[in-house]
Amino acid sequence: MKSAFRKISRAGSLSGATKWYLSGDCLLAAKRVLYTVEYRRFYLRDIESIVVWPKRASMWLRLIPGALVAALAAVFWFSSRNVTGATICGAIACGWGALELALGPTANARIQTTGTSVDLPLVKRARSARKVLAKINAAIQADRGGLVEPGIAGAPAVQAGEETVPAAVDASGSTTSVDPIGNVT
Repeated sequence: MKSAFRKISRAGSLSGATKWYLSGDCLLAAKRVLYTVEYRRFYLRDIESIVVWPKRASMWLRLIPGALVAALAAVFWFSSRNVTGATICGAIACGWGALELALGPTANARIQTTGTSVDLPLVKRARSARKVLAKINAAIQADRGGLVEPGIAGAPAVQAGEETVPAAVDASGSTTSVDPIGNVT
């Protein structure tokens, strides 16, 4: 028997992970911390907005580990003239920095419902938020029985850059969204 829930996202951390599942009438967050799992259900009819923004600390996530490994490379180089150790540590530091730049900033998320506002990680990286929010938006529109016009109360909102804009499908079937620069697509 196939489950009614389908996994749409996973945001992990050192202490655990939050997996997000979507069904026909709700969004389910399964937050795992060590050996316990806490479930949170958000009914699609109650969701007012979902906002995703880049974390301020993501810059430090990129700089600190790379700087520590680069310092280790300097210690190898200057203390014992260990060229192999310095080269390996230098390559790891450069690879770490390049990987973090390629993946983009990490993300925070807030879900606003009729009764509460909850901060839970929806996605690991901010650039993958559009795909997940598009799936949730389609499920909300299907649950509410058709098209939801932008600007009307109850339309889910998507964070794009510094602005919060409603994301909805218009009468022609195309999705309206705003990229991080501010251009409407």
